[in-house]
Amino acid sequence: MADYNSQVELSIDLGNEEEELEFKYLLSSLQLETVVLRTLSQVGIDQPVQVAVLITTEDMIRSLNKQYRSQDTPTDVLSFPLLEKPIVNAPADQLWMPSDLHIGEENQTKQTFVTPPNIIMQLGDIVISWPTVKRQASEVGHTSAYELLFLLSHSVLHLVGYDDQTEAGYQSMIRLQQAVMEIIGQKI
Repeated sequence: MADYNSQVELSIDLGNEEEELEFKYLLSSLQLETVVLRTLSQVGIDQPVQVAVLITTEDMIRSLNKQYRSQDTPTDVLSFPLLEKPIVNAPADQLWMPSDLHIGEENQTKQTFVTPPNIIMQLGDIVISWPTVKRQASEVGHTSAYELLFLLSHSVLHLVGYDDQTEAGYQSMIRLQQAVMEIIGQKI
């Protein structure tokens, strides 16, 4: 594994103190930064990064999903990459397209921000619905901890360029997420 650190900026907004205490208790046993590091290592990224993670309610994630994806439904996780293009080396059918490229257009020449080598790269933001995590974990027989870490790995893959809109992308992401979970010894 690479010898660098990631920084996970965690925010918790679950709407009530009891839910937040429950989550914070679970958090003490979770390996959030390890999941981020191992996920990045699996795809060959070996530089310091920072990721912001918000653990929130179904109402909040539904509102964000509606605002940013025009889907008025709750979801388990949303990823908001700050990168202009994928930074992983993978087949094109597994990656999201840069936002300024459209089918049939040539790559436009524009200046992009390059993170200096001594600055931590900001990958983006991740929003996870804690009630949805608990429900999905119960439905498939996972622990809530496993489901949360699996979704965190999934989101990190989105931040660096992977997309699950194709079968190839979906399968690649699942394989990488399962590998991370095995490496960290996380049990279902």
